[in-house]
Amino acid sequence: MTDLSERAGDAFPQAPTDAGFYHDLLDQMSDGVFFVDRERRIQYWNQAAQQLTGYTPADIVGRLCQETRLCHTDADNGCMCHEGCPLTACMADGEPREMTLYLRSKSGRKVPAAVRVRPMKGADGTIVGAIEIFSDDAARSESRRKIESMQRLAYLDHLTQMPNRRFLEATLASAVAKFRVDEDPFGVLVIDLDEFKNINDCFGHMFGDRALRVVGEMLSHSLRPSDAVGRWGGDEFVAIVHSVDLGILKRLADRCVRMVKQVAIPFDEGHEIQLSVSIGAALARPEENAEQILHCADELMYQSKAAGRGCAHAA
Repeated sequence: MTDLSERAGDAFPQAPTDAGFYHDLLDQMSDGVFFVDRERRIQYWNQAAQQLTGYTPADIVGRLCQETRLCHTDADNGCMCHEGCPLTACMADGEPREMTLYLRSKSGRKVPAAVRVRPMKGADGTIVGAIEIFSDDAARSESRRKIESMQRLAYLDHLTQMPNRRFLEATLASAVAKFRVDEDPFGVLVIDLDEFKNINDCFGHMFGDRALRVVGEMLSHSLRPSDAVGRWGGDEFVAIVHSVDLGILKRLADRCVRMVKQVAIPFDEGHEIQLSVSIGAALARPEENAEQILHCADELMYQSKAAGRGCAHAA
């Protein structure tokens, strides 16, 4: 009777010990692979690494990594060969690394690469080098860029290139929640472009669009960097202003009124159209929700309209 261990040995032959076998195997990979020793001298460079970078094994093997033009760089184009090298860090502590960085191809092009680094150990367990596996991350980077672009567009008013209503609603909800936790006071400005219907009717919608863009730009310059201002819809803008009392809130609203009044849009030769806004400024109260704060500011804005337009009321 045949011994079971003999049968198992026949079924599962020993793995090849020839290094060439493994080199051939690595050459079948679509990912770039290279090995370095403790001095970061490159010992092996597979075919995919050549295809991704343009460097042949003759260009690379036997040279110190930092001596090649391959040069790992971060997103800010900072060279990582002397500080931040994942190969050096991996050999120092034996921990694997994964990151996205850039490699310089032989043609000089920066190649975005998803990189995985692992330590290589000898028979006695000591670290003798490191292996880096990298793949072209251009497609994934482009996908991320498109996603980020879509996210930006979801919060952007296309006409004025300012934050849109969705962004302002989220910012206001965040301000209300923060106010209830740490009592950081904030206020809301509801800002309406005066006589907008007449502007559209008399001078056309293209002129009306221009007026909205100009007002949006002036409001952005009138408020502080920490404040959020955007187009709510139609001829209406909303601003969320942080860390204010009633006095500061009123001064900011008055500044917006003054800044817009300084703007006149040329129309025909020798004619200009003067713009103005009416503003309601409501200081948030602990018991109010976002809808109530906006309603209060809206009512104050209509008081400004009734008072003759081109002014601000605050409460």
